[in-house]
Amino acid sequence: MLAIIMLTILMGLAVGWSIGANDAANSLGTAVGSKVLNLKQAIILICVFGFLGAFLQGSYVTKTIGRGIVPMNILSKDATTYIALVASFGACAWVVLATYWKMPISTSHSIVGAVAGAGLAIHAPVKWKALIDIFICWIFTPLGAAVLGYLLYIIFKNTLYAIIPRKYFRGIMSVLIIISGCYVAYTWGANDVANSVGVLVGANILSAHMSIILGGIAIVAGIMTWGYKVIETIGSEITQLLPIMAFSAQLASAINVHIYTLFGIPVSTSHSIVGAIFGVGLVRGVKVVNVRIIREIVTCWLLTPFISGIITFLTLKTIMIFVKIV
Repeated sequence: MLAIIMLTILMGLAVGWSIGANDAANSLGTAVGSKVLNLKQAIILICVFGFLGAFLQGSYVTKTIGRGIVPMNILSKDATTYIALVASFGACAWVVLATYWKMPISTSHSIVGAVAGAGLAIHAPVKWKALIDIFICWIFTPLGAAVLGYLLYIIFKNTLYAIIPRKYFRGIMSVLIIISGCYVAYTWGANDVANSVGVLVGANILSAHMSIILGGIAIVAGIMTWGYKVIETIGSEITQLLPIMAFSAQLASAINVHIYTLFGIPVSTSHSIVGAIFGVGLVRGVKVVNVRIIREIVTCWLLTPFISGIITFLTLKTIMIFVKIV
């Protein structure tokens, strides 16, 4: 069993790595797209503020992922360990594949679907009401971010041009974009570290404090090694971003995710930033929005919980042929 526990921890860290690789773009991809930061500068800031968010406020959502979907506290040690192992594997497999395709999917959707699939495989009681509540929040995440991004862009467009002297405008906007991007990175770390380590906490494999530190380190490793891939999609392929658009989108996304984080709800930072970018893009008209890339992203969103859940379900069922889980 010790070998299984160690493998489970490694898989949890692998999920953290995949989260960093896929979700790094949610924080400062818009800053890169609007030419305020280069790729290296953005990655350094994402690492710092993403880790701070995970360390300071990562515990809120960790509790939901750990025991809010499948009640691991009433299951045997064997059952919880295998759920944690296979759920981490299923979530990681799908996130890595999507990252290879440069698609900003939801790691929250991936781990939630994976945990539910594992629970169904061993006939554990899945908390369907909690899943429905999370699903409803998933719907409102991009919509809320789009509306907030739309409104903030209109407000800032009508005020900042008037109050900031022209010769200082670009410099001040660059600072605002960097600050709002760091805020996005912070809220991302706070919400998404649970996707990496929540199941480890729920299975009592690691303490909440230790798992959050390890999960934060794994996420940073993912940012530094593969984070550039999805940044290209977020930064420039949805719509061309003016500085005020980038600032508005990042601030809208950060506020949106932070609210859900405080309530312990695992939402998608990918949904939030893409929704916010779409919202600010609509101010200039739907013609400036890349509808094709939006359609591809939404398709991946819809498939994510089902694919990760199916991977987990089939993997655990295969393991149960050879191992008796009591």
